[in-house]
Formats: sequence, structure tokens, C-alpha cells
Amino acid sequence: MTTAQALQFAEGYVAEDIVLQTARTLAREVGLDPVAPGAGAALRLLAAAGGARAVVEIGTGTGVSGVWLLRGMRPDGVLTTIDLENEHQRIARRIFQEAGFASSRTRIITGRALDVLPRLADGAYDMIFVDADPAEYGACVDAALRLLRPAGVLALNGALAGGRIADPAARDLDTVTIREVVKAVRESEEWIPALLPTGDGVLAAVKHA
Repeated sequence: MTTAQALQFAEGYVAEDIVLQTARTLAREVGLDPVAPGAGAALRLLAAAGGARAVVEIGTGTGVSGVWLLRGMRPDGVLTTIDLENEHQRIARRIFQEAGFASSRTRIITGRALDVLPRLADGAYDMIFVDADPAEYGACVDAALRLLRPAGVLALNGALAGGRIADPAARDLDTVTIREVVKAVRESEEWIPALLPTGDGVLAAVKHA
């Protein structure tokens, strides 16, 4: 088995049900690229391992990552999900309902993440997932330090920058920005990080207790 075949097997290791398949199809119809199934499974794992009750998601999309997160969270957990596009969130709201989650399990906020995050409470969250404009990743990491409880989890999607992260010749703005954020988290004394090579890469980091 080649490395590519092994990675493909790993990505499909946890199968998506009809709700996630529908959310994924709808995402592509509106021009979004949702988290890969393997990345979604990793998010569910991280939420479950930390017994997450309060999670912030930056980038609602059509609800793909939100369903994965909710399925890993505690039954009484609340997902606060932020996105600029109200129409995408309208789809996500329906997907959450079809997945069997009561409306009380989600707090859907329409707006720019960097405008919303300052209004959230310090140290009140167990996990923060970021799937947004790479230009905002650094600011989101800074906000996560304030928002997460000790031992809370940060997850950043797209951390491999489409495979360009290790190519020094790749100097486009998004790649450079992601490369700098990944390096800063690795070198920070505030985080315990790992870079998961699933989907387009998930940078996971635990805030030091």
C-alpha cells in the first residue's frame, strides 16, 4: 500500500452519515470547502477527549464541522458558531436540526469573528475551532489564549496550506501567514501542539494548565 492509499484509507476510516453527506454537498454548492471527513473525526475526538461543554467555532459554513464537534461534545454542551454569511448559517441551522440537536445546543452568531470574539467571556471555553480567513489566524490564536480554560484545546484547519507549508518557495500571503502561525504556536510556552496530517492539516494545541 502506498502512502497516498494509506492516507485515503485513514480519511475514510470514520464514515459520514447522510446528514454530513448532505451538509457537505450543500457546502460545495455554495462554493465552500468543508473539513475533510478525517479532520471532522479528529475534531469529534478532541471534543470528546476533553469532555467539551462549551465550544467556539469560527466558520460555520453549512454545518459540517459543527455536526462533528457537537457529536463529540457532552450532551449538555453548547456550540457557539460564528460566520459572516447568514445564508450559510441558515443551512447549518437546518443541518443541526436534521442531525437531532435541539436549538438550545447551538448559539449561531452572524458577524466577523474578530468583532465577536472580544465579546465572549474569558476562560469560559473548552475548545476553539478555527476554519476561516488565514489572515485572521494569528488574531484567533491570541483570542483563544484568553477564551480557553486551562487545558482547553485549540484546533486550526488548513494548517498544511494546501501542501505548500513545507515548500520554502511558496511565498503567497496565505501560506506565509499559516507558516508563521504554525511556527509561533510550536515555539510558544503557552501551548502543547501537534500538527495532524488529516484533510488539509489540523494544528491542535492544548493550552498549558
